[in-house]
Amino acid sequence: MAAKKSAKRATKSQPKSSAKKAAKAAPKRAARKTAATIASSVDAYMSDLKHAHKDGVQDIRRLILSLAGGIQEDVKWNAPSFYIDDHFATFRLHPSPIFQLILHTGAKKKASTKPLKIDDPGGLLKWAAADRCVVTFSSAADAKAKKGALTAILRAWIGQL
Repeated sequence: MAAKKSAKRATKSQPKSSAKKAAKAAPKRAARKTAATIASSVDAYMSDLKHAHKDGVQDIRRLILSLAGGIQEDVKWNAPSFYIDDHFATFRLHPSPIFQLILHTGAKKKASTKPLKIDDPGGLLKWAAADRCVVTFSSAADAKAKKGALTAILRAWIGQL
């Protein structure tokens, strides 16, 4: 009789331990996002975005994604953010009525950063630190007007990462 009880206990405990293992593994599986899933989450974010210059944000977003094949995007800091190995550009959408593109060298501050050398004949960049600057857009039309200069700046920025 004692053997039957211990056998029942062993049988009952197996599903619980399997369930525990599955519960622990579930967050890991959920955390693994594919590039398609991330891109669709940015698309969903942009679809829901209420911003006076949403068209300008979309134009700059398309520009950044077209610069190199390895550029991906994610929603970080409550806005679209772009990365190759590490994040290098992030929108700042609030407070409206302007929007900004922050160029940086990663999500976390680095112990040592080399100063970036970026040609900026149009004076678009406002440097916040040796490795971080901001481009401000007042409207979608302003973004369109700055597109050519911004393209050269972004290519130079990405080339120095």
